[in-house]
Amino acid sequence: MGKVTLKPLADRVIIEPMAAETKTASGLYIPDTAQEKPQKGKIIAVGEGTKDEEMKVKEGDLVLYGKYAGTEVSIDNVKYLIMRQSDILAIIEEK
Repeated sequence: MGKVTLKPLADRVIIEPMAAETKTASGLYIPDTAQEKPQKGKIIAVGEGTKDEEMKVKEGDLVLYGKYAGTEVSIDNVKYLIMRQSDILAIIEEK
């Protein structure tokens, strides 16, 4: 099997979630069982949108999304989320 490429349809995006925090600000390590599911990720691919909804996000954007948003898929041992653009809560802009 060759290299797999994902291309989302309509108003869907593919997100690579950021790693969960393993250490608190005070330096304590968080065990795997207590780690929060990440809600931040990087957009890997964007669909073309629909006639009613244009895509406002683009590849490379860092975004925040709902805790239970999207469908998790695993390709080549890498986990991705596929979700609608409307499930994205915000774009993170660094200044």
